[in-house]
Amino acid sequence: MATLAPGYAILALLVCSFALDVATVQAFDYGAALDKSLLFFEAQRSGKLPMSQRVNWRGDSGLRDGYDQGVNLVGGYYDAGDHVKFGLPMAFGVTMLSWAAIDFNKELLSLNQLGNTLEAIKWGTEYFIKAHPQPNVLWAQVGDGVSDHYCWERAEDMSTPRTGYRLDPEHPGSDLAGEAAAAFAAASLAFLNYDSAYSNLLLVHAKQLFSFADEFRGLYDNSIDSAKQFYPSSGYFDELLWAAAWLYRATNDEYYLKYVADNCASLGGTGMAVKQFSWDNKYAGVQILLSKILLDGAGGQYSSILQGYRAKADYFTCSCLQKNDGYNVPLTPGGLVYINEWNNLQYSSSAAFLLAVYSDYLAKAKNVVSCPDAPQIQPQDLLNFAKSQADYILGKNPKSLSYLVGYGPNYPVHVHHRGASIASISVLQATVGCVEGFETWYKRPEADPNVIHGALVGGPNVNDEFTDDRSNYEQTEPTISGNAPLVGLFSKLHSLPQDSTGSYHQEQPKPYSSTQSNSPKGIPVEFLHSITSSWGVGKETYYRHQVIVKNVSKQPITELKLGFEQLSGPLWGLSPTQEKNTYQFPEWIKVLEPGSQCTFVYVQGGPQAKISVLSYH
Repeated sequence: MATLAPGYAILALLVCSFALDVATVQAFDYGAALDKSLLFFEAQRSGKLPMSQRVNWRGDSGLRDGYDQGVNLVGGYYDAGDHVKFGLPMAFGVTMLSWAAIDFNKELLSLNQLGNTLEAIKWGTEYFIKAHPQPNVLWAQVGDGVSDHYCWERAEDMSTPRTGYRLDPEHPGSDLAGEAAAAFAAASLAFLNYDSAYSNLLLVHAKQLFSFADEFRGLYDNSIDSAKQFYPSSGYFDELLWAAAWLYRATNDEYYLKYVADNCASLGGTGMAVKQFSWDNKYAGVQILLSKILLDGAGGQYSSILQGYRAKADYFTCSCLQKNDGYNVPLTPGGLVYINEWNNLQYSSSAAFLLAVYSDYLAKAKNVVSCPDAPQIQPQDLLNFAKSQADYILGKNPKSLSYLVGYGPNYPVHVHHRGASIASISVLQATVGCVEGFETWYKRPEADPNVIHGALVGGPNVNDEFTDDRSNYEQTEPTISGNAPLVGLFSKLHSLPQDSTGSYHQEQPKPYSSTQSNSPKGIPVEFLHSITSSWGVGKETYYRHQVIVKNVSKQPITELKLGFEQLSGPLWGLSPTQEKNTYQFPEWIKVLEPGSQCTFVYVQGGPQAKISVLSYH
């Protein structure tokens, strides 16, 4: 048995007990959800993985990206379930992570997650530094979506072209260059108190990219045709304002404040009333970010123009809260923000994050929002909305399903993600080719061999319906742009008193078979796995795993033996046998009756153990 780390002392010995379909009432663990959200970014890493890599089913990949074109483009993040490095959503993800590190700094520190958040940001900024070798050059993409989607293979086995696509004065991309400028500016603030030299370097890149975006205007997908099918841009006016707003916050240079004021009408800042915030549409983010200046009493001569930005920030807020005289954000019957049939949860997570941020700005200024249907919307009302979206994601929904992979007892196990769906390179060292990947792994009915912890899948349709099918990419594919807002959202919600929104204790969804079992079909038990707490000891994070073993057959079960793989910590509630990594019921449990369940607990760092049924009577 492994030696207990100091943090283990807080655990009490768990006695295995029976229960019949009892739903446990408890609060959602936003801290655990946050940790998993950050793990997803590690699963999406491209390049040479660091020693601190926690997602150990991944390996090095894309180590020659850019080399054929004379530039080092190694690193960065794969966009979703594929292996293209799309610059626009990646930069947006870095901006969102940075915003969380800035505005929810204390919350992340209290959770011991600021370091992991800064690492996630830096993995992106280091790539964009390489991608910006000259003031007016930005490498916007690596890989081609069409050829990449013809293959179903691990990142470590990639055989598709790794072509790099660049923006320059003859091939402009104000939207992408503007978003990259915003990402650099926001990241410079995130690192300001921890690495001032790095912060200054990021600011240099931010200023240069903003100038490039503003001087050489154009849509990036007009310059890079291969991006049109996957991340088409609706315009670049919002990104110019977005970049300037972040540069003003990072530098306090009036030049950038004057820019957003002078261009408030021509670029749509005070004219665009929107109902969404995403990698493509930044207007609501711009409007809330600039409202902070006004609420802080720092608008000066620009206050009247900033009031126009705030009016549109309030429009977005009122729309989300269904208080906008009928001009509201669409919701599903279960209360989820619904914008798009593909990867809709990205819009829910970003809207929730924005209102959590705006709630803080309003609360500090002791201000309220006036809506057409409600003249006094309090900051707490915005938080309530943010919480409703987070709780829906984590399981308070008509399906009682967590849409955050690895969180809770019931989550998608057929994720549209190449790396998650194919055995790890450390387990299956032979190359898995394009066709073999589709035939052997993509079409495989079993659960993914690798749990991609923290992946926010696309989510349900307009009627709250969801099909956990690997081929259902609209609903089961995760993206970095959807995940990034969750870091700030979960950190904020975790910091709130449990009764701050009425009743913070919500009924967890009734579990169903979300087993990580390696056992053959037809076994009479199912395993319901959840993480109930986590804590840091030095640089290591440990997790308390709770596993419910339920008899789903119509016969009593005796002499059940369970095999464990990747179990590195102590276990309570089962008895070890003489066989290595094999456990059985403790002596006081002679039989598991039909419908009954038994619970055991183990603690370890890293991913959860894999459990299989070896024998039973």
